[in-house]
Amino acid sequence: MLESNRQKILSTVPQKGFFGHPKGLFTLFFTEFWERFSYYGMKAILVYYMYYEVSKGGLGLDQSTALAIVSIYGSLVYMSGIIGGWLADRIFGTSRAVFIGGILIMLGHIALAIPGNITFFFISMVLIVLGTGLLKPNVSSVVGEIYSEEDSRRDSGFSIFYMGINLGGFVSPLVVGAVQSNYGFHLGFACAAVGMFIGLVVFLVTKKKNLGLAGTFVANPLSPTEKKKVFSIIGLAIIIIAILCAIAIPTGILNFETFIGLIGILGILIPTMYFIVMYRSPKTTKVERSRIIAYIPLFIASVMFWAIQEQGSTIIATYADKRTQLDFAGIHISPAWFQSLNPLFIIVFAPVFAWLWMKLGKRQPSIPKKFSFGLLFAGISFLVILLPAYFGGSESLVNPLWLVLSYFIVVIGELCLSPVGLSATTKLAPAAFSAQTMSLWFLSNAAAQAINAQIVKFYTPATEMVYFGIIGGASIVLSIILFILSPKIQSFMKGVH
Repeated sequence: MLESNRQKILSTVPQKGFFGHPKGLFTLFFTEFWERFSYYGMKAILVYYMYYEVSKGGLGLDQSTALAIVSIYGSLVYMSGIIGGWLADRIFGTSRAVFIGGILIMLGHIALAIPGNITFFFISMVLIVLGTGLLKPNVSSVVGEIYSEEDSRRDSGFSIFYMGINLGGFVSPLVVGAVQSNYGFHLGFACAAVGMFIGLVVFLVTKKKNLGLAGTFVANPLSPTEKKKVFSIIGLAIIIIAILCAIAIPTGILNFETFIGLIGILGILIPTMYFIVMYRSPKTTKVERSRIIAYIPLFIASVMFWAIQEQGSTIIATYADKRTQLDFAGIHISPAWFQSLNPLFIIVFAPVFAWLWMKLGKRQPSIPKKFSFGLLFAGISFLVILLPAYFGGSESLVNPLWLVLSYFIVVIGELCLSPVGLSATTKLAPAAFSAQTMSLWFLSNAAAQAINAQIVKFYTPATEMVYFGIIGGASIVLSIILFILSPKIQSFMKGVH
């Protein structure tokens, strides 16, 4: 059934037209470009919007609360991908999931663009979390559908698609940051909404001609009996959650602190359950169980890495705003612009790393050693940030080049760990759980941000050096342990190099 669907899809997809690739890649490239433009543009100014005073157009929240909310938001975005993938596989199909997700994201940004109160803010967060969960994993799935398994252009197509992600992430903080600095937060969020609207228009106008049937088939549709059962369970769950919230919120049992704690528990509990289910499944072979054991330390290393990297939109963003010299020769640098550095460095250096691994061939470091290098650079990026305070004190403004250097170093770590992690996940995954193992990989980011929501409250100007020193030092220590254990971990991989 799946193979016949793939043949139908490929017969309707124009096979050339976008840099020698199927024309559908044009549709998906620009849909993802504008989705990332809207997401990273919004995220570039989100923490500032929360903790800036009302007189400056913000919500006037406590800084620690604002930092925790952004972390929880990021964690929920990655967790929602599991729900989005299930809805696409069982109900919508990937193409419809992408479109519905885009609409929800746009509505979320529109809610942020309306001058209002904290209620509008939380409504927007719910819409964006649900929308990103529907769109993000499924647009990548459609890219895979427009190529046959044997098509030699497949990896190149994903590389072009990945470039769209990073181009959107590079441009958006520059545009939205400038608009916010000159015209206020709400117009900045409106730019993000316009970006998603353009992405939806590109998708709608070119979908039929360029994608054909790609994304229209439901991979594993619910039977009528299953639909009735699933919708009953979902409806009952919504009613129970609503009742619990109606009781817990007024009585103070459920407040922001307990919600952060709950997400923190889920961030650790969900991946733990994934590992247990996969390991104990009768569908998992002895060799696959060994590979699952090897994957556990890599997953832990990934959590540590993303816990540092994702602070670029929280702690480092705050550092850029409050601790960095932003005025030079009459020019004011928007603190949001620093968040364009990560995708810029990835665009420039990803081809270099791809060439390096190819050049080294069999002499390249093992997967665990590459992960240890990723942790090492992540830790160093935090130690670099504490040096200005060590030399100049916590009261003086810091030269922005220190931030540029920190972003550069963590990107070197990301290029050692992130693409390698994606590849390792596909190699180490049990055959019966290949898709779910990829979801597990993304849950390492969700777990990292859930943990961040707990620890960002310890950051203050007074604790700045201790904060960066402990987290950076912990990452370096973990990298050394992982490097030492690399041969043992490699032995559990059973032939995967």
